[in-house]
Amino acid sequence: MEIEGWSQTLTAGPLLLIAAAAIAVLLVLIITFRVHAFLALIIISALTAFATGIPTSQVVPVLLYGFGNTLASVALLVGLGAMLGRLLETSGGAQVLADRLIRAFGEKRAPLALGVASLLFGFPIFFDAGLVVMLPVVFSVARRLGGSVLTYALPAVGAFSVMHVFLPPHPGPVTAATFFEANVGYIILVGLICAIPTWYVSSYLFGKFSGRRIKLPVPAILGQAEDVRNPPAVGTVVAMLLLPMLLIFLNTGLGTLAKSGAVSEETSSQAWFELLRAIGETPIALTLTLIIAALTIGKARGVSGSAIEKTFESALGPVCSVILITGAGGMFGGVLRTSGIGNALEDVLADLGIPLIIAGFLIAAVMRVAQGSATVALTTAAGLIAPAVLAADYNVVQLAAMVVAVAAGSVVLSHVNDSGFWLVGRFLEMDVRTTFKTWTVLETIIGVLGFAIAAAIFGLAGAV
Repeated sequence: MEIEGWSQTLTAGPLLLIAAAAIAVLLVLIITFRVHAFLALIIISALTAFATGIPTSQVVPVLLYGFGNTLASVALLVGLGAMLGRLLETSGGAQVLADRLIRAFGEKRAPLALGVASLLFGFPIFFDAGLVVMLPVVFSVARRLGGSVLTYALPAVGAFSVMHVFLPPHPGPVTAATFFEANVGYIILVGLICAIPTWYVSSYLFGKFSGRRIKLPVPAILGQAEDVRNPPAVGTVVAMLLLPMLLIFLNTGLGTLAKSGAVSEETSSQAWFELLRAIGETPIALTLTLIIAALTIGKARGVSGSAIEKTFESALGPVCSVILITGAGGMFGGVLRTSGIGNALEDVLADLGIPLIIAGFLIAAVMRVAQGSATVALTTAAGLIAPAVLAADYNVVQLAAMVVAVAAGSVVLSHVNDSGFWLVGRFLEMDVRTTFKTWTVLETIIGVLGFAIAAAIFGLAGAV
């Protein structure tokens, strides 16, 4: 949010100290004094806004802007996804699919199967939407096989994160491709080369490791099937999981074609093209899926309308806390962006004179730490180094590797100003300390390992 007539007068040093102090006090409030995360985030967001010199009359608008912007995307997705998840869970559909996966892959490879399925779902579908749709299946598998839910959840969670960060048609890589004038096809190729081994190490292997060290029960947030006599067929359940993915692909795929120039402006402005994209917008896609699921998984099995309505109603209460805390995390991130902390860090790093690929990674990483959003960090870093990248005359593979390297920086060190931190932590019913030990470490491994592979590809492409 830009404040008309106001500019930040503090230098980088004081701004960085304020940001560090804000994060430290927030953690002390939550971990030591057991203040509820929602309240703690509001308090620290307000204090940070005052400390950084944001005009007093604009403090509340800045808080509401960050909160509202986050809720605008998160609330609908989490609410609709939770309703779909509760329906799949209580109908026995998630259990049916879980049993089929276990029979097909075996008990020992169940986490691997969940991760691979999430990689496929994660290609067109955004992180938060994919997460809430896939979690019922993850919980059912974990409940069936026993052990820590982290063993099964982290491979799936990490898969959605990897695909969201590294691969088009997700917004970050697409925007960076536009800045660097990189070929989307090569980005997909390089992104896959980086994403697959990165996911295997950061999510699958780390998930197994975390599951052995941290014993977490299966959360009850999405409910549990009880004495279901006529569960839906496996094909119906798979169709309900695939449907939002296919609908969302209408939006992301057509959007990518329009941005790349593969579709003319005349075609992309036509009503049918815009209608298909609108149907593929995540809230619309999930709403349509929910309606169809209510008819196929509910009505077709003889479930009354009132019972379906009660199922949907019961799904919303448990996720209210998730939604509000996620919104408050967005509020904190919005304050950090408006205060100019991110801009100060950009200026400091831009003057270091290090290689472009390293500079892009570091700028994105610092922006990620400063304001929380991976997409904002990626697009900001890409925009900052774009003139130098265009002037360097890199080949198509190097440009693709540059996009992925910057994307890798945008995912590291997820913490309390990242809405994803709270989303994952609350859905898995982890405290803040455990979320740092699992989610933050997982995201950092994704970033560091992804960058290492992208940098190696960049170097090899330049040497050929």
